[in-house]
Amino acid sequence: MEIKGIEAGKSYSCLVVDDNKISTLLLVQLLEQIPDIQIAGTCASAMEAIKFLSHTKIDLLFLDIEMPGMSGIELLQSLKERPLTIFTSANRGYAIEAFELNVVDYIVKPVLLPRLLKTVQRATELLQDEDVIVNEISNDYIFIKDGKTIRKILFKDIFFLEAKGDYVKIHFADKNYVIHTSLKVLEEKLLARDFIRVHRSYIVAVEKIDYIEDNVLYLNTIPVPLSEFYRSIVLSQLNFL
Repeated sequence: MEIKGIEAGKSYSCLVVDDNKISTLLLVQLLEQIPDIQIAGTCASAMEAIKFLSHTKIDLLFLDIEMPGMSGIELLQSLKERPLTIFTSANRGYAIEAFELNVVDYIVKPVLLPRLLKTVQRATELLQDEDVIVNEISNDYIFIKDGKTIRKILFKDIFFLEAKGDYVKIHFADKNYVIHTSLKVLEEKLLARDFIRVHRSYIVAVEKIDYIEDNVLYLNTIPVPLSEFYRSIVLSQLNFL
């Protein structure tokens, strides 16, 4: 069977984590049929996976949810640096909780090749476009890649940006977009345009700050933490009477 859609000549490493040996074997056999996907290893528990990831960098993580000791969700929450992750589970009930962690996909077992291929194609597209900012800053806007859509983002509409692992959530008054990039990449582009870092995980639009109470900023009633480290910097840049 010829499988197309993955960038030719590009190799992506993956780790399969599942306590069920049969599920692991079946998934590995399917992945081996997809060009340029390299199996970096398999792990039978979350703790084994943590040890593996501490010394080996991978592109894709195929992660079972229901495992003894530590679940796949708990494992992903514990990682400081998260590879692109695809959850696999025989239970549909974890989908909402899983997608809150900004995973690429949630595949219900048994995993079938056509479904797996679509997921891998989506994941490798994200890896190919890791720096999702597709243009340098213009006067009032940037473009981001949102799935297969190139979307124009106006600076004046942004309330704040929130780091979530290897992703950044861009918050607006009534919606948000999650993109695969780092807060550092966006910080370099935005700080000169009336945005300010208020926490290791947050950058806010200065004009959207309504008030500050203790160590919390409020933007249109939305609370954002203000860390002690950045507090003096933030206060020095506000226009006090």
